[in-house]
Amino acid sequence: MVAEKIRDILGDDFITLHNVNDTPPELMEQYDALILGIPTWDFGEIQEDWLEIWEALPKLNLADKMVAMYGMGDQVDYSEWFLDALGMLYHQLKPTGAQFIGFWPTEGYEFESPKPLTEDGEMFVGLALDDVNQFEQTDERVAQWCEQILQEIEAAL
Repeated sequence: MVAEKIRDILGDDFITLHNVNDTPPELMEQYDALILGIPTWDFGEIQEDWLEIWEALPKLNLADKMVAMYGMGDQVDYSEWFLDALGMLYHQLKPTGAQFIGFWPTEGYEFESPKPLTEDGEMFVGLALDDVNQFEQTDERVAQWCEQILQEIEAAL
């Protein structure tokens, strides 16, 4: 599980794991920094646990909070929907005033969907993971991304 890998890298003192399935979204407002993970489901859909809280997300007050996100998908069989949910989560949280960190380069990926990309199309809006086709790269990508977001948080303090 990617969330557990992130916790193991960053440490228990820094990370508290919550499952979106059994955590009220308002709890996000209590943290200074958030790391959110979301899979893309089926053909570019939001996974059902996220769907349960989807409408509440833009109403959250995340002003001055740093938000890093990671997405999981299959860039080969679902190239045209690869990480769509990550992009949708980004746009769903934009009205909250969150400060997004952890953008990730698109090099090394082959996909069609523009949804998970920054406005200029140069970066993913979060860490991009494909455990189906690039499983062997996941651990290294997670480690690099954790170092990146730590540096971004430190620079913002």
